Amino acid sequence: MRYADGPGTTCEVFVRAPMERVWELVTDISLPARLSPELHRVAWLDGADGPAPGARFEGHNRRADLPDWRTVSEVTEVTTVTAVTAVTDLAEAAEVTELSGSVDAADPAVLSGPAGHRAFAWAVMDVDGRYGDPVSDPAGALARWRFDLTPEDGGIRLRQSVVIGPGRSGVNLAIDAKPAYEERIVEFRLGELRTGMTATLDGIKSLAEQD
Repeated sequence: MRYADGPGTTCEVFVRAPMERVWELVTDISLPARLSPELHRVAWLDGADGPAPGARFEGHNRRADLPDWRTVSEVTEVTTVTAVTAVTDLAEAAEVTELSGSVDAADPAVLSGPAGHRAFAWAVMDVDGRYGDPVSDPAGALARWRFDLTPEDGGIRLRQSVVIGPGRSGVNLAIDAKPAYEERIVEFRLGELRTGMTATLDGIKSLAEQD
């Protein structure tokens, strides 16, 4: 798969803990910095102090083979589906869904999501222009991340997913240097991301099940 195709990956884990506890951990933006091998510091920006659509936070990243770098992320979705139903318009969706963000009638989670389903999503941007022109619009994000939480068998099925692009990232620098290896470079990066995602999910599971 090539970068322009919007490659992505998903990891999941079953957490035997209440929804509220898992949700508290998932929406704590400082937690991944304790669990991820790459992200090491996160802070809310512009007076934001919690997840809400449009809120922004900065992340400081570190790896042995690269200088440290900063990204800014914007929360794009904070959603709780509280009923199972088939809806045909936005008015009906508003009646059966509690949303901190906008209702998207094309979103399967809104149209037919399981009762209690929650989602938290954000777009990561290269605001400092490390990889090209500075980007401050989520439409040009270098990656889009998402957590989905679904009740299952007395616990929570927790999924984390990511799609990279369309904005430029470190992956593009590697591709620019060796364009013939683009597909290998993309797959290698997805593998790195899966490693980090697995560490994050396992950490959330461990913390949630301690209570």
